[in-house]
Amino acid sequence: MNSFLYYFYLVVLFVVMPFLLTGIIRKVRAYAQGRRGPKLLQFFWEVDKSLRKNPISHTNISDFTHLAPRVALFSALMIWSVVLFEWAPFILIPFFLALYRFAYVSFAMEGASSFGGMASGREILLSVMVEPTFILMILAAQSHIEISVSPQGALIGLLFLSLAFIAILAELAKPPFDDPRTHLELTMVHEAMILEASGKQLGIFDLASSIKLSTLLVFLVKLALEHSKLFKNEVLDSFARELMIAPMVILLAIILGFWESNSVRRKWTWIPEFMGLTFIAILILGTLVKLS
Repeated sequence: MNSFLYYFYLVVLFVVMPFLLTGIIRKVRAYAQGRRGPKLLQFFWEVDKSLRKNPISHTNISDFTHLAPRVALFSALMIWSVVLFEWAPFILIPFFLALYRFAYVSFAMEGASSFGGMASGREILLSVMVEPTFILMILAAQSHIEISVSPQGALIGLLFLSLAFIAILAELAKPPFDDPRTHLELTMVHEAMILEASGKQLGIFDLASSIKLSTLLVFLVKLALEHSKLFKNEVLDSFARELMIAPMVILLAIILGFWESNSVRRKWTWIPEFMGLTFIAILILGTLVKLS
């Protein structure tokens, strides 16, 4: 019975979490800006509306224009299932993220627009800066590192998770790395790459992006829960730890909503230096956590 409830809970999270987290972030961001904001499940109806429409494409297109959104959705679903159900090692995540990024970049370049090329260059720059740091996070998640209960261990662990959250912001192209709130093609990354998308294509891209957001937030929560000595098997079993995923991820979504409304985008010349320092800091903190 416990096994049935466990997998039923994971299936519910698998289906509901991408729509719910996007709605929470939008709602919190609007509240922080003094607006009412959309409903929590408004994103679901937007995706459903887009999937019911046929895309409008230019004449000089190839079959990959229609295939790219599906490749992005497939990649997002794979990493989402790997993180949530843990049916495969986390080291597969960078490969599916690369496939996800390839689908976005290829779709942008297929449109042959200046905005698509500019955004693709920024996306590749972010990926080059983030991937080494993200691989370090995955190695920490796959290892037997445990954060001690001492004040020093707790401080090191919090710093490690804070830097990991910054790396996730870069992977998601959130502030201070990007500012999609402006709705200007000159300042956007992911949005500028899908300016040519419409109808079903746009709905699939939006859904894939939301699934990726949920995946990385759940990955960060699991990184915190599974490597803390505060949550040993004597106190909480695996099912109880899984139950803590939903409230902690919702809390992260609320923090991300406030973060988006109160932070600004920095210059692109600042990103390589900052991500390099983040990589070195995570490497050092990971070593200190291992030794603590």
